[in-house]
Amino acid sequence: MSIVKRNNLVFPALMNEIFKPDWFGGVETSENNLPSVNIKESEINFELALSVPGYDKKDFKVEVDREVLTVSAEVINEEVKKDETFTRREFSVKSFKRAFTLPNTIDAEGIKANYESGILSLVLPKKEEALPKPKRLIELS
Repeated sequence: MSIVKRNNLVFPALMNEIFKPDWFGGVETSENNLPSVNIKESEINFELALSVPGYDKKDFKVEVDREVLTVSAEVINEEVKKDETFTRREFSVKSFKRAFTLPNTIDAEGIKANYESGILSLVLPKKEEALPKPKRLIELS
């Protein structure tokens, strides 16, 4: 008697894709090295915080094209000393790319980014019409 191993990867992969928790309709391009993101909403803006230690400010590319916010980075370390010979050398490349579909309540022109202590912070302000309106008393005539 032989043991037959079944490959049931299609169904779990499909279910993970369908029920994947991501916000703003995020698109993940590489699941192995995708940074974690925290998203917080206040009355006036959204704040995204990506955990990306080991990068420099110059490594990041943050852009908005139509209603899609894309955050990416790539670092290629090709330091080679002339006097060394390698039996094996694995190139050091680290990169990621995350894309978020923005709601139409975001003011794309006002987005600000900051990188400090391994956290890439993005502030996405809401448009004026999306901000909460203060209460007003309407007098009866």
